[in-house]
Parts: sequence; structure tokens; C-alpha cells
Amino acid sequence: MSTSASQHKLSAIRKELRKNKTRTKGRIQADINVTPLVDVVLVLLIIFMVVTPMITKGVQVDLPRTLHHDKKPDNGKDIIISVTKDKLVYLSGNRTQLSDIKRQIEEERRRFPEKTIYLKGDNHTTYGAVRSVMEAIHKANIDDIMLGTEDVKPSAQ
Repeated sequence: MSTSASQHKLSAIRKELRKNKTRTKGRIQADINVTPLVDVVLVLLIIFMVVTPMITKGVQVDLPRTLHHDKKPDNGKDIIISVTKDKLVYLSGNRTQLSDIKRQIEEERRRFPEKTIYLKGDNHTTYGAVRSVMEAIHKANIDDIMLGTEDVKPSAQ
């Protein structure tokens, strides 16, 4: 049997099988499947929830509370210096010695002259510990220092 004859026979069999069956065309579905979108959004939400606490630089300190607190967003353009209640000094999250602060600030300001100094002193540390850090900053020829505070929440009366 030749190949053209076998193809002709197969074609005839297919026609016979399809004879009484009507072929339905696929409908266009107008609604959007949002399940993959929800999955992606939830994954992004989880990623942001995990990463956001790591973005803030510095060390967690219990800041003093003030009535007239000027809120300043963390734009990443600050050199953050923290003094803990144990009188440990941290510069941008890294522990440092008081004698190294001047050199480190000068290096950072040389690379990024627009950066400002943001000093966070723990509420339970001594005034002397924060004052000695302020003197080291002043030796680096920095006169403008922002002091970190938290806003006092007004009590409902």
C-alpha cells in the first residue's frame, strides 16, 4: 500500500468519525483570574515586612520624649550616631570608640558632603556620655547636630 493511499484512507476515516459531531469553538473568557496577582502581592508584602526593619540604620535606643517634636523622615542622608544606656557608641549601626568618631565622620563627610549628623542618645544614659560624643562631633568641624527625640502622645481628657 502506498503512502498516498494510506493517507487517503486515514482522511476518510477521520471524516467518518467527525460526521455527526459538531465542533464547538472555544469561548473568550472576559473575567480576569486574580489568583496569581494575589499570590505575587502577598509575596511582595512579606518581603517588605521582613526587609523594612533592616533598612533603618543605627541601634535601637529609648529616645527622650518631647512635646514639640519635629518629625523628619529617614531619607538615608544622615550619619546616625547612637549612644546606648550602657554608654556604648555606634556610628551607622557599627560599634565604634569615642576616639575614632572624628576620623570616621570626616571620612564620611568627605565622600558625602551633604550628609548631616543625627545623634540618638538613650533616655537612660548619662548626660556626660552624650556630651562627650557631641564634643567629638564638634572636633570634626560639625556645628549642626540633630538630636533624636520621640513625640509625647497627648492624653485624651
